[in-house]
Amino acid sequence: MLGGIEAGGTKFVCGVGTGPGDIETIQIHTTSPEATTSAAVDFLRQRSLKSVGIASFGPVNLATGHITSTPKALWRNYDLAGTVRKALGVPVAFDTDVNGAALGEARWGAAQGVSDFIYLTVGTGIGGGAMVNGRALHGLAHPEMGHIRIPHDTARDPFPGVCPFHGDCLEGLASGPAIQARWGVPAPELPPDHAAWALEAHYLALALANWMYTLSPKLILIGGGVGEQSQLFEQIRTELAGILNGYIQACEIAAPGLGSRAGVLGALALAEQAVG
Repeated sequence: MLGGIEAGGTKFVCGVGTGPGDIETIQIHTTSPEATTSAAVDFLRQRSLKSVGIASFGPVNLATGHITSTPKALWRNYDLAGTVRKALGVPVAFDTDVNGAALGEARWGAAQGVSDFIYLTVGTGIGGGAMVNGRALHGLAHPEMGHIRIPHDTARDPFPGVCPFHGDCLEGLASGPAIQARWGVPAPELPPDHAAWALEAHYLALALANWMYTLSPKLILIGGGVGEQSQLFEQIRTELAGILNGYIQACEIAAPGLGSRAGVLGALALAEQAVG
């Protein structure tokens, strides 16, 4: 059996199994590092595991397994991978939550057989994982797609943004908390024809254009709570066509095949990598 932890800022989703058709999961509310990790370990140690994969909120240090400069103060510089490895005594693979979800989609979901694609989550935050030539993209650290700068027309949208680090970066303008702060209503409660969605599609299309120009993906999957708004996809495609203006062809844009399970199944895919 493989173990997986989708470590989120709001909840941890822990799973044991071998894939989508064979996985048992639980959810744990994210509180202190010690209490949350202890509950996750208690669940995982009930099975005989080959390895564990952790797909974590970030930013993270991939080399050491630490969560680093997160806005969640209690979790800053916490050794998540090392704590799990020491408690369970098995190999542990560690990556970002969005890279993990991308791996899950490549292994079992909508990106099977696609060598170059992006998995984007738009919800409480915005993050993206990129697969390039069949491998998750890493570098000095890891992609932080939610914090790219995009054009902000303050005449159209005077909202200053909610990102505590950058204000009006992509996450600051287009995340779920940004939508709620701008319009005074949680995103899921806004009707499909609300003006919020045209603005959201505009911001996401600007971001997608940047990634198409720089990474040349064949597919972009958009998940997360905001990404579940089905009316967004056609609006994004229309906005994107105007931004690209015929210079390059837009890649396919679709919903994740694994839905809300992409993260925990991505953690299982990481666990597979930990044992080859």
